[in-house]
Amino acid sequence: MASLNSKSRLATQLEDAVSDTTVDAEHAAAPRLPEGPILDPQTLPTEVPDDASPPMELPRVLAIANQKGGVGKTTTAVNLGAALAEADFRTLVVDLDPQGNATTGLGLNPRDVNGSIYDVILNNRALEDCVEPTSLKNLFVAPATIDLAGAEIELVPQMSRELRLKRAIDSVREQYDVDCPPSLGLLTVNGLAAADDVIVPIQCEYYALEGLGQLLRNVGLVQSNLNRALEVRGIVLTMYDGRTKLADQVEAEVREYFGSKVYRTVVPRTVRLSEAPSFGQPIIVFDSASRGARAYRELAKEVSRGATRRAG
Repeated sequence: MASLNSKSRLATQLEDAVSDTTVDAEHAAAPRLPEGPILDPQTLPTEVPDDASPPMELPRVLAIANQKGGVGKTTTAVNLGAALAEADFRTLVVDLDPQGNATTGLGLNPRDVNGSIYDVILNNRALEDCVEPTSLKNLFVAPATIDLAGAEIELVPQMSRELRLKRAIDSVREQYDVDCPPSLGLLTVNGLAAADDVIVPIQCEYYALEGLGQLLRNVGLVQSNLNRALEVRGIVLTMYDGRTKLADQVEAEVREYFGSKVYRTVVPRTVRLSEAPSFGQPIIVFDSASRGARAYRELAKEVSRGATRRAG
């Protein structure tokens, strides 16, 4: 009997443990969202234009920029550029990131190129001498190599260091899509000084909103000191996961604050978008029928809607 009672007590303890585990799992499966608004207006500039940008006049230089890393800048630069090229816009992706992910994502090996954007900015090499074709018609890339990692320091003593990329691009203007690194150093300032417009990717997660206010303030500083024509053309929501309430909440608050500056197209988080760079292909080539490919085609339509050739 003692043995049976011990087993009974043990069985009861196991049942209680299983019950507690089940309750904990239920609570864990439904994490609470942060209370209050996710987007803190106090961290943003007091005046943020929420009106839609006018139709683009071509040629156009678009900078894809956000100080926050991992929000889809390179993915957007590569795939928006590819979608614009597919729509018959002659497009050059200028890779300003020392990691060179836009370069490899378009099928180039940085070790095999004859010239890079480093040579353009530091050695005054003509941009057209560094441009490489890609596998997609109308799409070209000015590649980045590891040499670019030291460019920030090498630029410090240079004259007109913030305008070196602008001068290079002005000499061969067509239509450009500029991929900037996550920090706001001299490379990104060069990109913003050379650009007509900024497109800001925002990841649909809580921490991705950090640094957005600082980016917008820095865009204002570039406007005041280097490039008065610079404008925020639009904000694109990336890495959207429809299974989470947080993604919906981030989207709703960004749209409420920035209004029509936010593109209607939302780029989903998909496995195919993540796999495409490892094959050196934009998503519209890697998997033309995927959700990611459809999203970037729609984004390209929004960005280029009403585009006209600049008079003169």
